[in-house]
Amino acid sequence: MDPAFSWSRRGLMVAAGAAGLIGCGRKKDEPAKTPAAAKPEAKGGASTLAGAVAGDWRTPADKARDAWRHPAQSLEFWEIKPGQTVVEFWPGAGWYTDILAPFLAATDGKLYEAVLEADPADPAAAEIVAAYRRRLEDKPKLYGKVEITTFGRGSGPVAPAGTVDRVLFLRNLHNWMAGGVAEKAFKDALAALKPGGILGVEEHRGEPGRVQDVLAADGYVQQAYVEELAKEAGFVLAGSSEINANPKDTKDHPFGVWTLPPTRLSAPRGEPAEPDFDHAKYDAIGESDRMTLKFLKPK
Repeated sequence: MDPAFSWSRRGLMVAAGAAGLIGCGRKKDEPAKTPAAAKPEAKGGASTLAGAVAGDWRTPADKARDAWRHPAQSLEFWEIKPGQTVVEFWPGAGWYTDILAPFLAATDGKLYEAVLEADPADPAAAEIVAAYRRRLEDKPKLYGKVEITTFGRGSGPVAPAGTVDRVLFLRNLHNWMAGGVAEKAFKDALAALKPGGILGVEEHRGEPGRVQDVLAADGYVQQAYVEELAKEAGFVLAGSSEINANPKDTKDHPFGVWTLPPTRLSAPRGEPAEPDFDHAKYDAIGESDRMTLKFLKPK
C-alpha cells in the first residue's frame, strides 16, 4: 500500500498510499493483466464461491495471492451466501471484486462498492477510482450491476440503512486510522447492516501487548484494538479465525508492512526505490500476518 497518499492531513491522510488503495494488492505501476482466454460471461462458474475463486477471468497474478489471502475460506467464514446484499469498503483495483461481483451477479445478489471519496487534490487516487469504474463498465456480464457509493470523511450512507446482509473491511482499517475515520467506518457499516448482519474484517495484525499507534504508521493494528473499535460502534464479536495468519511475520520491517510482498518497498514511501535493497529475507516471510474477524449487528 504505497507510495504516500494524502487525502488531507488536513482531512484524511492515508498512510498506505495510493497503491495501498488497491487493497495491498497490485503495485501502482503494475498494469492490470487480463488472460487472453478470459471469458466475461461468468454465470455458471460463479454460482458458487469456489467457482468464483477459480474463475478464468481472474488474473494469474491475483490467483497467485490466494495462498496468502484464502478468499474462499475467508468468505465462507464471513458467511457470504447466494443472493445476499454485500458492501465492500474501498475495493482498490478490485482484487475481491473479481470474486464477489460475479458470485453475487450469478446468484441474484447485490454488491455495493464504497470507493474512496473523491479528493480534487489527489489525482492519483482519483485515477485509481476511475480505473476501477472502467473495469466494471467493460465487463457488465461478468460483474452485473454493481452499485458504486463512497466512503470518506464527508461521505453519506454506503447503502440504504438496514438493507445489507454483509459488510467487508479488507485490509484498509490502518488507512482509516491514519485519516481519523476508523470510527466512522464502523458506524457506517452498522447503519447499513440488517439486524443480525455480519461485518467481516481482514487486517494486518500487530504484536499483542504493544501500545497501538493510533495512526497505524507501520500498517499493523492490534486485534484487541479492532475489537474495541467494533464494540464501541455497537457490534458484537462473533468469531475469529487464523485462516490468514502468518507466524513468520516478525512485524518489525524497515518500511512497515509494505516491506513484505506484494508491495515490497525498498525505501520510505514517496522516495525512489533502492536498487541494492535485499528483498530475500522479506520475500521468504511472504505476505503479512492477518487477523480475520467476524462481528454481528445485534438483533
